[in-house]
Amino acid sequence: MADVDPALTGTAGAPLAPAGPAEVTPEDYRAGFGEDLRRTLDLSTWSAGEDLSDVYQRLEEEIAAAVAQEGDLQAAIRRRIFPELAGYPGAPKGAGVYRASPAALKRVHRGLLFNGGVEGCDGTQQTHDTLPLTIAQVGVSLVSYQGSQGTWGQRLFRRDLRVGSGDLASEMVDVLQRRTARGGQNQPGRRDRLSDLMRRGIMTYAERAILLERSTAVWRLGHGSPAPYELITGAGLRDFMVESTRVIRELVEGHQKFVFVASEPSDRLLLTIGQALRPLEYAIVRPYTDQIHTMIEYGDYRGSASVDTTWDGVKLTPAAWIKKFRDVVGPRVVVGVYRATHAAPAQVFYAHVDHADVAAHVVLADSVLQWHRGFPLLLDLAHHVCSGVFGGDTLSGPVATAYADAGAPWRYASERMSRAL
Repeated sequence: MADVDPALTGTAGAPLAPAGPAEVTPEDYRAGFGEDLRRTLDLSTWSAGEDLSDVYQRLEEEIAAAVAQEGDLQAAIRRRIFPELAGYPGAPKGAGVYRASPAALKRVHRGLLFNGGVEGCDGTQQTHDTLPLTIAQVGVSLVSYQGSQGTWGQRLFRRDLRVGSGDLASEMVDVLQRRTARGGQNQPGRRDRLSDLMRRGIMTYAERAILLERSTAVWRLGHGSPAPYELITGAGLRDFMVESTRVIRELVEGHQKFVFVASEPSDRLLLTIGQALRPLEYAIVRPYTDQIHTMIEYGDYRGSASVDTTWDGVKLTPAAWIKKFRDVVGPRVVVGVYRATHAAPAQVFYAHVDHADVAAHVVLADSVLQWHRGFPLLLDLAHHVCSGVFGGDTLSGPVATAYADAGAPWRYASERMSRAL
């Protein structure tokens, strides 16, 4: 599935200014919602807020029909798609559908999970955005079931106005131009790559770097995909792209015993295949190259980098570096899906091609501990530890105090900020 819409890129691969949403025809609307747009807009078909009986009946009917039809679809997928997974063109090594036995999961519990053989990592980030100063706080935690844990934090301070010469007048035009390119307070700007870098890029990099450099466990458990969009693109910063993919390469080629689990993957095809699995089943579906190919192919990696871009003794341009990463590292990672319990949904996971079977057993063993979620409990534990240390008022409280001490307690707060106070 494409991660970047080719329609948004030019012939040279450089992103174009957004031209508006893609066309939706009346037929598309009718097929998706089961009624014409004119009926939806007709207020006589709307329910009064206090009349909930019709609302509940419609909800029950729609959900029952959707669940029944999904069941039929899942049965068809098991009959026709599952037998083909192992042999389709481009299938990775080990592709197919498997079932983990309760005895095998018990061995994973005793031999890996509960004796500290697996460490999970998760991060959190907060941004406090005002006109004079934007503060980004990034926190990452690393935990295991033996009780060991570590947390690491970083704060970034972004100011459009940093006058070094003391001549404010000469800096004024540059400041105004920089602020024009940025979005509103607490809103992303289309051309504001630094905000993208601050919001998610540094956090996702830190999660992977800590798994590589700070974890001492045999197995490393991460959140998301190994090389998410913000690291593949570097948020427009070539140096950041190189350094991020260098860490991912070392984790994939060097350590190898890792597994990442996504929270809300955008690939509905994978989720549809996963929902056809029975409890304790998992499927190895495709190489990771398929997922990152499009965003690299249509990305803009022109220019140079100031960091070392030597790959196995050969100096590369940023464009050659990222394509080398795609062609060398991508095939060594496989994408799979698993389903832990009867109640839980399917989850997407990523693992080294030579260790995917054990990786699937690790995440299944951890996920069966949460019957309703079917998601690794260790990642949830890392999330709660991280939120406890870096969440809540750990940023907003000290910031509010500092603005008060500076004589401007409310002046630079946005409407939403002051509403919450």
